[in-house]
Amino acid sequence: MFEPQRMRHKLTSSIPGVGTVLIFCVCLAWGISLHAQTPNTSLWCLGLPEEIADVMGDQQRAWNNGDLVGFMNGYWESDSLMFVGGGGLTYGHAATLARYQAGYPDKASMGILTFVNISWLPLSSDTGLLVGSWHLAKDGLDDASGMYSLVWRRQEGRWLIVADHSS
Repeated sequence: MFEPQRMRHKLTSSIPGVGTVLIFCVCLAWGISLHAQTPNTSLWCLGLPEEIADVMGDQQRAWNNGDLVGFMNGYWESDSLMFVGGGGLTYGHAATLARYQAGYPDKASMGILTFVNISWLPLSSDTGLLVGSWHLAKDGLDDASGMYSLVWRRQEGRWLIVADHSS
């Protein structure tokens, strides 16, 4: 004898319910959304403004393409920009660019740059201190790495590095 209730129960128990499919789709969409929002997790740290992570992502891409002028777009274009490194203190955007160009005369010497941001300390609503590490992977040469502390200031709607101490 044909029993429609029993047949319906057999069919629905072997097919995932609409609720299960809906939950799966929501979780999948949420995961994709999170991935899209954090494409480079090494640039993210607690409290860091997203715009700064974006600027640093642009700097990494410029460096890795051998574009020092593009890399410097993240710096304040002023004679008051301060850069402290192994060679001492340098003032000014143009002088800092010239220092980078002397130290990295070609793309091969630049290697592949990776930043890892560690700590963001807001100093005011438009200024903060970022501490992190950098690594240069150089093909056929010894890798280089070190630490940085960057003072960022929001000026005319843009976050820019106004002081850089890299070692």
